[in-house]
Amino acid sequence: MIFEVTEGWRSAFPQAHAGVLVIKDVVNPARHEDLQRRKERLVEMLRARYGQLDRSQMQADPRLQAYAAYYKCFKKTYHVQLQLESIAFRGKTIPSGAALVEAMFMAEIENRLLTAGHDLDTLMLPARLDVTQGDEVYTLLRGQPQQVKPGDMQISDGAGIISNIIYGPDQRTQITPRTRNVIYTTYAPAGISEEAVTEHLQDIQEYVRLFAPHARLEMLQVFG
Repeated sequence: MIFEVTEGWRSAFPQAHAGVLVIKDVVNPARHEDLQRRKERLVEMLRARYGQLDRSQMQADPRLQAYAAYYKCFKKTYHVQLQLESIAFRGKTIPSGAALVEAMFMAEIENRLLTAGHDLDTLMLPARLDVTQGDEVYTLLRGQPQQVKPGDMQISDGAGIISNIIYGPDQRTQITPRTRNVIYTTYAPAGISEEAVTEHLQDIQEYVRLFAPHARLEMLQVFG
């Protein structure tokens, strides 16, 4: 079993969804021209779609509203919205990175759905979707220890937390140049449909196939 959902999560978040995408036999180049061209077109599209709006009009987007409501419970702001604003209003672009990470960022910004990526081979499976208690500590991507807030969505494996909504992914399972099997997980609070999550994962898969055409889809599933 790759992924499981606890009854605690279902009880705490009855209208939420979580998506899981597992792709095997991938590569992870530092740069790929086809992906770069798609990113440039995506940035142009985002500026055309949002550039004429003001901030309040962008915030009216139902997906952004769903995340804003969730983050407000923790006195936080949805960082994907801030990244989208920087592209639409301030001439920024989607951050460059290794292809497996960049593909995730592109779909995340395009669809406004929070996603984390991990090297599947570093996980002690199954991965488990649950609710934080507040006393758990894990190491952030940048290497700092972090105690989580209670009542947040989290995904863990046999060795501990690999991500949660408020503080993001861990360092232990991060994607590296050597990653050959990858798992992407999407957190979708109440207000985000199952169909939206499915389409988002399909977009990530499409981007990955630009630079890894022989990659093999192992799992694409939405839980709720």
